[in-house]
Amino acid sequence: MAEWFKDWFDADYAALYGHRDEVEAALAIGTILEVAPELGSGPVLDLGCGSGRHLAELRKVNPEAFGLDLSSHLLGLAPHRLRGWLLQGDMRHVPIKPGSLAGICLWFTPFGYFSDLENRRLLCRLQGLLRAEGLLLLDLFNATRLKTGLVEEDVVERNGLRVRSRRSLEDGRVLKRMTIERLDSGATREAVESVRVYEADELRNMACDCGLSLIHELGDYDGSPFDAADSQRWLGLFRKKSMADH
Repeated sequence: MAEWFKDWFDADYAALYGHRDEVEAALAIGTILEVAPELGSGPVLDLGCGSGRHLAELRKVNPEAFGLDLSSHLLGLAPHRLRGWLLQGDMRHVPIKPGSLAGICLWFTPFGYFSDLENRRLLCRLQGLLRAEGLLLLDLFNATRLKTGLVEEDVVERNGLRVRSRRSLEDGRVLKRMTIERLDSGATREAVESVRVYEADELRNMACDCGLSLIHELGDYDGSPFDAADSQRWLGLFRKKSMADH
């Protein structure tokens, strides 16, 4: 389970999350560019970019934006026009020169996959990739709402799959154990997601310890303000601290 992400981001994942589409990505990118127009220029990394739906929107205004993802399957689903702007690799080992990026965006919960120590190290490494005053965006679920409204079990049919999900909170993580059935053949498989549940203040403090200053928070892709009780998402925008801030 520790390396669950190596096996899960495949065709079944793409089918199950197919409703997370280009329309949602366009809304998210439009909102963040209003808040942080600096992401519209310079080298900006879409980390954990998947099939590139956010990257495709960002590149409409920023021709230097590029993406990295571990999943060869998801990268293979990217539009042909993105192919030259995609890297395959582990986000813990980004092959980029320190201090060279204008921004890094982590859309749709690609943070919290690892142990607490590894997650902290990752955030500090990402800070090191940013140039002076560079920006980092974290887009995660709202931990408070997730904990209070956790759906312990449900069944979803989508894009030829029937997926029974069983969710639990264990050791500070949300675990989703899935039984996936193909409706055409009846074939089944098991899959799992395991993501660390960080409260907003934990993320703020971790980022601060890594040399990042929070400059803006949002509660969803439409730009609504963050409300711990009601917001669906938590979007934190951070700026790399200058030497004067330390």
